[in-house]
Amino acid sequence: MLIKEIQFVGIDVMNFLELLRDFNEVAGEATPLLMEGLQFTVLVSVCAIVIGIVIGLIACLMRMSHFFLWRWIASAYIWVVRGTPMIVQAFFIHFGLPQIISLFIPEFTFTVIQSSIITTSLNAGAYIAEIFRGGITAVPKGQTEAARSLGLSQGKTMRKVVLPQATKIAIPSMVNQFIITIKDTSILSVIGLPELTNKTKIYVGATFNYFASWIFVGLFYLILISILMIILKKVEASFSYERKN
Repeated sequence: MLIKEIQFVGIDVMNFLELLRDFNEVAGEATPLLMEGLQFTVLVSVCAIVIGIVIGLIACLMRMSHFFLWRWIASAYIWVVRGTPMIVQAFFIHFGLPQIISLFIPEFTFTVIQSSIITTSLNAGAYIAEIFRGGITAVPKGQTEAARSLGLSQGKTMRKVVLPQATKIAIPSMVNQFIITIKDTSILSVIGLPELTNKTKIYVGATFNYFASWIFVGLFYLILISILMIILKKVEASFSYERKN
C-alpha cells in the first residue's frame, strides 16, 4: 500500500515537473506572439486613457451644469456605461452600431481597433467623470467664493482654481482607473482585438498548453501593470509633494 502511495506521489511530481518544463517552451515560442499583442494592448490603453480623460471631464462638467439638458445627457451616459457590462458595450459598438449607421451610410463598419478604442474610451470616461466630480466636490467652497470675490468669472474660477486642485485630489483614483482600463483590454478579445489575451488563446489553441500559457500571460500582465504602477506612483508622489508645499 505504501509503495503504491509513493508511486502515485511520484507520478504527480513527474507531471508537475513536466508542467514546469513547459514554461521554457512557452517562453521561447509564445513571447514573440505576446509582444505583438502587447503593442495593441498598449495602443488601445493609451488612447482610451487620453480620450477617456477628455470625455470624463466634459461629462463631469455637464453633470454639474445648471442646464437641465446637459445634466440629463451626462447622467444618462454615466448610468448606461456603469450599469452595463463592458463586453455588451463592445459587441454593441462593433456589431450593433454599424448596423444602425449603415442604414444611412451603406457598408459602414468599424475596424476592430476603432471599436476597441471607442469602447474603452467611453467606458473609462464614465468612471473618470465620477472621479473628477468627487475631486471637484472635495475642493472647499471657500476657494470658489474667494475666486469669485476677486472678480473671476465662473468659467475662470473652475478652470484656474477648482480644476487644478480637483485633479490633484483625484490622482489616486485616476491611477486605479488607468490600471483597470489596461486590464479591461483583455475583454476586447471577444471582438477580435489581437491583444495579449487573444494572442494567448491562439497559441493555446495550437499547442493545448493551457497551464504554462495562461500563467505566462498572467506574468506578462503583472510585469506591465507593475511598471505602470511604479511610474504612476512617482507621478502621484510629485503631486502630493506639491500639495504639502
